[in-house]
Amino acid sequence: MAARPDCARAELPTIPLALPCAWGGPVGRGVARAVPEDFQVVEIPLATPSGEGEHSWLYVRKRNANTQWVARQLARHAGVPGSAVSYAGLKDRNAVTEQWFSVHLPGRQDPDWRALACQDVEILEARRHTRKLRSGTLRGNRFRLVVRDVDADRVLIEQRLGQLRAGGFPNAFGPQRFGHGGANLQAAARLLQDPRARVPRDKRSIYLSAVRAALFNRVLAARIADASWNRALPGEALQLEGKSACFVAGDVDADIVARLAALEIHPTGPLCGDGESLAVGAAAQFESDLLQPWDGWIGALRRFRLARARRALRALAGDLSWHSDNGRDWTLMFSLPPGAYATSLLRELFELDDSAADETAAE
Repeated sequence: MAARPDCARAELPTIPLALPCAWGGPVGRGVARAVPEDFQVVEIPLATPSGEGEHSWLYVRKRNANTQWVARQLARHAGVPGSAVSYAGLKDRNAVTEQWFSVHLPGRQDPDWRALACQDVEILEARRHTRKLRSGTLRGNRFRLVVRDVDADRVLIEQRLGQLRAGGFPNAFGPQRFGHGGANLQAAARLLQDPRARVPRDKRSIYLSAVRAALFNRVLAARIADASWNRALPGEALQLEGKSACFVAGDVDADIVARLAALEIHPTGPLCGDGESLAVGAAAQFESDLLQPWDGWIGALRRFRLARARRALRALAGDLSWHSDNGRDWTLMFSLPPGAYATSLLRELFELDDSAADETAAE
């Protein structure tokens, strides 16, 4: 019998999920998602359908439904396998969200999409396109959030919102990524200890992504703790605002410092996997030393051939605005880049009762 991978011979150590706050902790308490309409998300597309082609692009508004479930309903209605349906990113379940899906229908007419029998799912637009909608093909997401029953001083709230608008916030993966009670990480441990286990592809992707997210958050937590989450270390891989491209700063000179302060570039952390780290020098050593206790997890990710990548440590809330008529209910409006979590912004502002938080995030 073939030997099992090394990671299967011993228990994988727990990856802590706790994170410090960057701006001094919440200024008060509040209730999020009292109703789904309190958490509204609208996808900002990177491409729009041309009107011709073998892919039917559907612009969908959903309420209290997760993206993957909606994709399955679209596949069933069209009589196609689940693999024929794609989307740019996951959206929160306990919310009202709008996003694009695509359904591959080569040589076929569209079904009557208006006859889709799904409560709280509405197809707002259907247009053809020559290509499928691929994961990550979006500019970001626009949010309109209401936090109710806030117990905090108005002046402190507006001061903190001003800090977030001017300086951004730590680009942490939210607790949604890890599942209730860290269930996705527990499932990932079982998968990594027995890679031959039969796990549906979409579930496997969720579990492995949770591991990478937890390891990234460990690096981010350490950078928040030493106040370097918005500064560069020597050898840092820096990401351009609004871009995925990175460049390495061997030395942190006055130009790098000025560009960081102007929010033009951001320090990054690792999305662990196969391949060499883009960071070098002191930055690479910092990450290596910090993540050493979880080498077993990282080695398992490499065996699954997940390509190593980078993620910005800092996110910016575009066009952040807010209002409150009574001082108790606050409405926040802003946009975020792909993969950034609105809950990571909110945790810098309020300690929330968010019992409706789900397993997905707006990506």
